[in-house]
Amino acid sequence: MNRISASPMQETPLLLIVEDSNEDFEALQRFLGRSTIAIAIQRCVSGEQALAFLYRTGSYVERHAPRPGLIVLDLNLPGTDGREVLRRIKQDDNLKMIPVVVFTTSNNPKDIEVCYQYGVNSYIVKPINFVQLKRDIQMLVEYWFEVTTLPYPQD
Repeated sequence: MNRISASPMQETPLLLIVEDSNEDFEALQRFLGRSTIAIAIQRCVSGEQALAFLYRTGSYVERHAPRPGLIVLDLNLPGTDGREVLRRIKQDDNLKMIPVVVFTTSNNPKDIEVCYQYGVNSYIVKPINFVQLKRDIQMLVEYWFEVTTLPYPQD
């Protein structure tokens, strides 16, 4: 888990990023690192790994990490895809209140509709333009970690 400039006076929220692309994750991490907001980051590279982290199974059974304040989820993951991860999160009474933002290359109207039917909180199509990507990530962080009050459930 990476921690980006945590303030000792307030609890640092955990951002779970479920992204198999190293390039996309590194871009997210780089822009998040420039943020003035203290955020701890946990990365999962597959749907199975994300579900294991959330349910504390497999290699996460002995680890204690706070429940994520926000999940950024790619749809096109190896194995269990993001749609299935989203569906499972939003059908689970213990997880469904965690906001999920889909961050994907898919602008397919069917994907967008399915994600909102499953209960996604926001759907963002990854911009190809570097400047737009930076702006979108800054807006995402500011909205979810400055403007919005998140539930941060205690485990």
